[in-house]
Amino acid sequence: MLKETKLNPTVVVAGVRSGVGKTTIATAIMAALTRRGYQVQPFKAGPDYIDPSYHQIACGTPSRNLDTWLLPHPTVVELFQRAAGKRQISIVEGVMGVFDGHSSLTEDGSTAELAKLLNAPVILVVDAGKVARSVAAEILGFQQFDPDLRIAGVILNGIGSPRHLEFCQPQIEATTGLPVLGYLPRREEFVQPERHLGLIPTVEGTVANLWYDAISKQVEETFDLDRIVKIAETCNPPAPQPEGYVAAYPEQNEPKRARIAIAQDKAFSFYYQDSLDLLESWGAELLPFSPLEDQQLPLGAGGIYIGGGFPEMFASELANNKPMLASIRDAVKRGVPVYGECGGLMYLGKSLSDLDGQQHPMVGVIPAVSAMSDKRLVLGYREVESRIDNPLMTRGQRVRAHEFHWSILEEAPGESESVYRVLDQENRPDGFHAGSVWASYVHIHLGSDPSLARRFVDTCSGPSDMSKLGKI
Repeated sequence: MLKETKLNPTVVVAGVRSGVGKTTIATAIMAALTRRGYQVQPFKAGPDYIDPSYHQIACGTPSRNLDTWLLPHPTVVELFQRAAGKRQISIVEGVMGVFDGHSSLTEDGSTAELAKLLNAPVILVVDAGKVARSVAAEILGFQQFDPDLRIAGVILNGIGSPRHLEFCQPQIEATTGLPVLGYLPRREEFVQPERHLGLIPTVEGTVANLWYDAISKQVEETFDLDRIVKIAETCNPPAPQPEGYVAAYPEQNEPKRARIAIAQDKAFSFYYQDSLDLLESWGAELLPFSPLEDQQLPLGAGGIYIGGGFPEMFASELANNKPMLASIRDAVKRGVPVYGECGGLMYLGKSLSDLDGQQHPMVGVIPAVSAMSDKRLVLGYREVESRIDNPLMTRGQRVRAHEFHWSILEEAPGESESVYRVLDQENRPDGFHAGSVWASYVHIHLGSDPSLARRFVDTCSGPSDMSKLGKI
């Protein structure tokens, strides 16, 4: 039988393009509704790690990624329902422009595809900073581009004055029939600082409560929050799960059988919340540690997971924490499985050159030598095949992933030492494998295949014996 899904009031906040302020506006709506007493569940479309950290502070609960290219569609619905069902209203922040995604000619991986999968209405964010009534033509184009996408309202960013608003709002509503649900004025205090990978993560302590206070108060003054809630209530439940669907989460949490040390601090904070929850549900006890501040790994760890982040911003501190470097080296000598992603690869390598070109020694358990580049951002979805058995996958297994970094390797991995083949880039070797260490530039959502989290837990659950990897 098909598994029925529930109705949860939901609205998607999407932009006409990147840079129109959708993170600020989505977070502001979340914060304002939370202050009104609503239990808000935040979500982020696409493979973003930083924006969800802003959502979490606004709502007091973890934000979750919903990616219609990385994840099977039924899994997207499962993750959505699992989190949304515990809260009163869900706000989903889109990614890039509403129709932008993996493909140039289809909606794959786009905010529009996600909104239609969730059967949720869309509020379109438009930058009106350098335009007046012409903004109505832009909105009309988005409205007509895909009639199946239910755009239910508009929010304007960059309004300069009440007179400016008078030149925008009437024409929008007359031309499109869509209500203007609110606006943000042009003010410097609403702008958040950025650097090479986007907004600065909140884990670094750069986001002041004053910013949340300011945007929340502004939303109360210039947004119709009651109408936004009413629009969210017009959503329809997602389609039922197909017969035979294999859920990502077990029906009941598995007993704890593995202890996994996970790097979590200012240098390493890029983890999908559902990836962590999946590990715990399949029997892992997660042991957070700081490569910056702790002197040794958590006692009893049967595995180590080092995700992405900004090791280049803290390279000197990481290099100077010699006891932690020695602790990880010792764990590797004992055969403890170690899995690193992007920033984790950089940290586990021989050395890392920071933004100033200063070279710092790192753990040194894989032959990677990395440096920051100001010339080329590596960004995009990837489809990878595991060249060898590793803590997540068996040899030959394929999974969808994502890559996002400014750093480059002094020497790319050879086929024999690599972890993955990047199938959509002529089988390019990616990552390094040495002993019990596997590290790669690609980020993998553990919900993309129901076997990944369970295999990771199984790998870390017993005596370190690499020969068992292919038999899990």
